[in-house]
Amino acid sequence: MATDAWSRPTLDELKEVLASFQPVDEKPTHNRCAERLELSVPADVFTSRGNIVPAMTRDISRFGIGLLFKGSISPGEITVTMASDTREYKYRVLLHWSQPTTNGMWIGGGEFIGKLKG
Repeated sequence: MATDAWSRPTLDELKEVLASFQPVDEKPTHNRCAERLELSVPADVFTSRGNIVPAMTRDISRFGIGLLFKGSISPGEITVTMASDTREYKYRVLLHWSQPTTNGMWIGGGEFIGKLKG
């Protein structure tokens, strides 16, 4: 079965990538000023060049967000949208880093720099 190289990562793909970084039974350790919560929901990333990249969130905090996507997104300002059953959330994010993982996917993270009206 052929897959679209730019399709949204699945929850199983997210779990596979995260497991490649750290065993499932271990809690991550890091020096963060805000607690990160696991959050795996579909999102769209709008790049400064006008591209829309389907993504999956991996975690979120008061200050930032982690994402999984297929294909490279350069660090810089992006817009991230997420939707619930009743509302759309749209945030300006400064993507600080992006690096390749397995199966052509990329993982990245950035800080919130503003909320946009959804």
